[in-house]
Amino acid sequence: MYLTGKHLPRRTFLKGMGATVALPFLDSMVPIGRRFGMIEEPTRLVAIEMVHGAAGSSPYGLANNLWSPSGTGRDFDLSSTSLSPLDAYRDYLTIISNTDVQEAEAEEPMEIGGDHFRSSATFLTQSHPRQTEGSDIWVGTSMDQLYARRFGQDTPIPSMQLCIENVDQAGGCAYGYACVYTDTISWAAPDTPLPMVRDPRAAFDQLFGAGGTPEARAARRRAKASVLDFITGRVSTLKTQLGSADTARLDRYLDNIREVERRIQRIEARNSSGEERELPEAPAGVPDDFEEHARLMFDLQALAFASDITRVFSFKMGRDSSARIFPKSGVDRPFHPTSHHGNNEENVLDFAAINRYHVGQLPYFLDRLKETVEGDSTLLDKTLIVYGSPMGDPNVHNHKRCPLIVLGGANGKLAGNTHIKAEAETPMANAMLSMLHKLGADDIDSFGDSTAPMSLEV
Repeated sequence: MYLTGKHLPRRTFLKGMGATVALPFLDSMVPIGRRFGMIEEPTRLVAIEMVHGAAGSSPYGLANNLWSPSGTGRDFDLSSTSLSPLDAYRDYLTIISNTDVQEAEAEEPMEIGGDHFRSSATFLTQSHPRQTEGSDIWVGTSMDQLYARRFGQDTPIPSMQLCIENVDQAGGCAYGYACVYTDTISWAAPDTPLPMVRDPRAAFDQLFGAGGTPEARAARRRAKASVLDFITGRVSTLKTQLGSADTARLDRYLDNIREVERRIQRIEARNSSGEERELPEAPAGVPDDFEEHARLMFDLQALAFASDITRVFSFKMGRDSSARIFPKSGVDRPFHPTSHHGNNEENVLDFAAINRYHVGQLPYFLDRLKETVEGDSTLLDKTLIVYGSPMGDPNVHNHKRCPLIVLGGANGKLAGNTHIKAEAETPMANAMLSMLHKLGADDIDSFGDSTAPMSLEV
């Protein structure tokens, strides 16, 4: 409750010395006499790509249900699949299996072999990239940007694009494709790729206006000052006008910001100490550990949603042809070579373990969203998360039976606890068209190579 009897605007900022911190949703932002459920609440969208398909898309993996379970509808068991880390969140899980990304396949003889270098551009556009190493790139407008164009324009940042691996290569990569096709999954227009942010420090500064200039930001980091130090007085003044519930909620939110900032500072200090790094080419703010990096990026997304700074994220968690090793998966071989498993049982199971490890990063994010209450529900209830790959079986570089799941409640539009197995040769674009409809863009009648909307209910 706002003690003055008035209500705070939802778009309230605390500003000071180049810092701009948006407030989370507070009870005092609800006009007197109105209930939470009467307030229009936007659906947040997160689109996550993990490259190289899945072990479950191989002949052995399909026969043994290594990605999606054998049961459909609501009667399915995740225990033997790479989706098993999501079992605790099955009520928020929709599995969409057996869809194809035909637009990522080679259309001309000269395109054969280039699957790794056009796949990422296809994932959220469901369109075929023009083969070029020049500036005449062309693919399609991505799903996240179609949503941001309509529903992200009244937030300070219409959308943000994040990634884990190095994506700053220029020019041509291989098989006649510009590197930008591999470097981003977000396209504002068919010829307009959006750059992805790898450095958590850069993302943090973008979200919280930490210093007006690069020099000011550098000086603040040298002084080890927190962005919150610049708004202490404004926080104290605001608290005198809030009720106890709002004060507690504000404290939790600010504590979360400070903790994320401290983690970034510790990483920068460690990576600038002169000790040997696993990722020597990475900025100081980028953790060498994959899991640590992913969790920081998830925390930043949760904070951004809590403050409604943006409602749209795309998150590229891998890069095609990556040779990264994921020791915590239990597999000590590089990612790309492991994906070429030869349909050998032992090798396929190794790749399935890496798939399970990658999926296993998602519950951390789901926890953060579920812990954040906004009005009469949680951020997880108000978010749609799509996670998948435009590749199917990486051993043969095909784009058949590609992995795809949806998480979250999408403001009541997704029932969860559902496995939908599509008819053979169903475009993944059909599922994404339906997701756009669930997000409120129900007047869009086609997307990529879609043939019809796909029911996401059983």
